[in-house]
Amino acid sequence: MTAIAYETVTDAAGGLPLLAPMSEVAGRMAVQVGARCLEKEAGGAGILLSGVPGVRPGRVCIIGGGVVGSNAARIAVGMRARVTVLDKNVRRLDALDQEFNGGLATVYATMDAIEREVLRADLVIGAVLVPGAAAPKLVSRATVAQMKPGSVMVDVAIDQGGCFETSRPTTHAEPTYVVDGIVHYCVTNMPGAVARTSAAALNNATLPFVLALAGKGWRRAMAEDQHLLAGLNVHAGRITHPAVAAALGEKVWRAEEAIVP
Repeated sequence: MTAIAYETVTDAAGGLPLLAPMSEVAGRMAVQVGARCLEKEAGGAGILLSGVPGVRPGRVCIIGGGVVGSNAARIAVGMRARVTVLDKNVRRLDALDQEFNGGLATVYATMDAIEREVLRADLVIGAVLVPGAAAPKLVSRATVAQMKPGSVMVDVAIDQGGCFETSRPTTHAEPTYVVDGIVHYCVTNMPGAVARTSAAALNNATLPFVLALAGKGWRRAMAEDQHLLAGLNVHAGRITHPAVAAALGEKVWRAEEAIVP
């Protein structure tokens, strides 16, 4: 078996072009579903994210300023919520500050800062990603217990194990559950709920790589494209991604060595 992972193919800018479309969809959906969960009937505190004249808007805390987080921020700011984005990459925070012209708050993501912002928030969106590895647990169970009743947590990182200690995978049929009065939305494959949009976006990003694999064969296609080669996780029993090898306690091979005939 030769296995190329969507989530580890790279591009010249250091991004993940095959993961980006689904991250864009999930980030934008996170605010949409979070706003719905804040409604009283859905178990939330009964807060309208945008507020109305004379009533303050809801607070949105986004942990992670990458593709998911930046797309969530665009929707949340567009809804006139009060938005804070936390990240450990100062350059990323600077880029978001410039993009939104000061329309959101950016905070360096220490554990103290995360706890402080989470406790203030009405909606918390977990948008962290460690390519090929499990997501770190950034919000503890103890912190969740101190949050405002009826607050909402949307864990977009649930496909990588989740970034909240209280997260567990849910389905589109039963998307939420409540822990300590806090509504959790932890649906795996969130983009599946908007399948038409997701499929079109994913096809656009995937097509060039599929054509290269079909037209050249996998060996030549990867030899000519280091970004496609970076997506290789397994070949003929040899694991070529460090995080996968570490998770399984196996040896990791350099991709170039693994595919030598």
